[in-house]
Amino acid sequence: MNLGGDLLPQYRQETPKTSPHIILHYSTFKTIWDWSILALTFYTAFMVPYNIAFKTREHPPRGSIDMVALMDSIVDVIFFADILLNFHTTFVGPGGEVVIEPTIIRCNYFKSWFLIDLLSCLPYDIFYMFKHDDERVGSLLSALKVVRLLRLGRVARKLDNYLEYGAATLLLLLCAYVLVAHWLACVWFSIGEYEVKIRFLTPTMPEGWLTKLSKELNLPFNYTFKNRIRLVGGPQRSSAYISALYFTMSCLSTVGFGNIASTTDNEKVFGVCMMIISALLYAAIFGHMTTIIQQMTSATIRYHDMIANVREFIKLQEVPNELAERVMDYVVSTWAMTKGIDTLKVLGYCPKDMKADICVHLNRKVFNEHACFRLASDGCLRQIAIHLESNHAAPGDLIYHTGESVDALWFVVSGSLEVIQDEEVVAILGKGDVFGDEFWKQLGTGQSAANVRALTYTDLHSIKKDKLMEVLDFYKAFANSFARNLVLTYNLTHRLKFRKVVDVKREKELNERRKNEKLTVPAEHPVRKLLFRMRERHGTRIFPSQIFADLKQVNYKQQQFKTGRSSGSKISTVSAENLPKERQSFDYAHHTDQIDLSALPPVLKICFDRIEEKMKVVDQVSHKLDHLKKLVFGLYNSNSMETSPTLTVDSMNRVMGAPFMGHSSSWGSETTSKLPVYIPPLQNLSTDLGSSEVKMSRPDFMPSIYVEDETEEDNSGSFGKDSPPKLRRI
Repeated sequence: MNLGGDLLPQYRQETPKTSPHIILHYSTFKTIWDWSILALTFYTAFMVPYNIAFKTREHPPRGSIDMVALMDSIVDVIFFADILLNFHTTFVGPGGEVVIEPTIIRCNYFKSWFLIDLLSCLPYDIFYMFKHDDERVGSLLSALKVVRLLRLGRVARKLDNYLEYGAATLLLLLCAYVLVAHWLACVWFSIGEYEVKIRFLTPTMPEGWLTKLSKELNLPFNYTFKNRIRLVGGPQRSSAYISALYFTMSCLSTVGFGNIASTTDNEKVFGVCMMIISALLYAAIFGHMTTIIQQMTSATIRYHDMIANVREFIKLQEVPNELAERVMDYVVSTWAMTKGIDTLKVLGYCPKDMKADICVHLNRKVFNEHACFRLASDGCLRQIAIHLESNHAAPGDLIYHTGESVDALWFVVSGSLEVIQDEEVVAILGKGDVFGDEFWKQLGTGQSAANVRALTYTDLHSIKKDKLMEVLDFYKAFANSFARNLVLTYNLTHRLKFRKVVDVKREKELNERRKNEKLTVPAEHPVRKLLFRMRERHGTRIFPSQIFADLKQVNYKQQQFKTGRSSGSKISTVSAENLPKERQSFDYAHHTDQIDLSALPPVLKICFDRIEEKMKVVDQVSHKLDHLKKLVFGLYNSNSMETSPTLTVDSMNRVMGAPFMGHSSSWGSETTSKLPVYIPPLQNLSTDLGSSEVKMSRPDFMPSIYVEDETEEDNSGSFGKDSPPKLRRI
């Protein structure tokens, strides 16, 4: 089975699919059509009573066009087209569903408004094509026109749609009031015309309002007796209509000036009925109109109430003037943006899905401007949009103070802000910038190292740390994309270090100078010793050959000075006259072979650091060995006036640390060195390492001392295997 796109259902929000000949009742075209029908309905409601009362329809001359008949015919055609559209227009069923089935739509229209709409659009003007002299036939034809007033039913059934807007409701109420006054004026004129005819037949009857008006205008009525009695002359129809409308409006408004009054019984009865109607109509229309006006101005009233409350609070709490101005500025600017509408309250009316859609729309600028949201799914964006909060800041408002916890990520939608650290402006943030902390890369909440202050009216969108971390933990793929693509314009937790330009230049010069310095290490540095030993053990494959060449040369000089070898002899001395020269040459060699370890590669430098730590033990042993050497040569100096023995190299190796030099020692026989038992004065023992090395480097400086070794066997005959040879105490 092939499950193609045509078979699988599409789970998404979309407009209900209808047939091509079905019109949705809430579509734009149907809305415009309904308002057009409303205007034509008012035209019909105005012209039909006027034509009946003032008998404006006459047979036009041959060759001329009756404009009134043409206009009525056009209106009839439009109303007939409206009947056809109603057969194809959807409606809302009893359960709140939109009915789109054509059969159900037609049956519903047949049962409801079809008959009334059909009667209101019949072409009644066709009867005027035939001449008639009977007045009763003319009255019947005029009465048929009243059927067209049934078109007002179209307004009644769509009244809920028209009353959605306050301004439209106000306009409809005003039109209804004028229309009722117009109808009553037509009836009042018909009563006046009837009273004129009655007074002609019965002269004793009192004069009606129309007779008095004709006398005031000096336009009396005349009569003709051609086939029937017919009034001729009198006031013009426009003057008579205006006078009738004036009387009805004065009665409806409960003013009643009295210049036009009821005199006959028929006029008085109509006047009483009109007063009752006017009282009810005035209370209904103008009372409702007052409510509508209050609703239209409710936002302004709430604004003034809020301003009054804020000013009263400032006055009561004695808020400083500068702070009071900031408060008033913020309140006014916020109202200008929101119009007093609480967004959270409106979102509370909507279900969860609709609320998410609205939040995505409200935060669309943030999602479109930043690349970190481009790879987010619809569900992820909806979840983030729900947690995003909109904020508004006036000039001078502080978003963050130094030391506050940075627990949110802020997006600048419009306006500009400044970042101030130690009373210095370190950054200016504008539209599209992001500031806060990278708390998705670290644990804990950091503190702000600067103040953030608004420079202009600024719109900000923020999301709390906890809410954002919940979304990132749930959407792992989006978390990686978000951390990689988000560009944090300014991290508030990082503190900038201010330095002078002169110091920066000096530091750069020192760095350049260090790069060009020769890489040397002191001759006696433990690292040199260790590197040379590794050179001898592992060869030249470990470190650069040039470094080992220098190390080898320095080590050779050191061994030559220490052992005192000259021309292969084991005994070497130095005289007192040559001592300064030898010391100067040794110091020169000691201080010229310098290697700057800081200029070495990082990997090699780390190795050297580790080696240096391990050489601490070697340094301690070397220190003890040097101390022993100082003690031995001190004995030589103290005994130089008595004897001059010669100190051999082999004896020195046995006494001063043959085990440290790598020679093997025999533990099978006891070996002792017979040295003169004499303790020199303390002031003759030198503690300077350099001087000791110089004294020991050339043995010919001191008187020759010969040390003779004697080997004696112990009472037991031999030493223990684990016992070291015992040296004679000096």
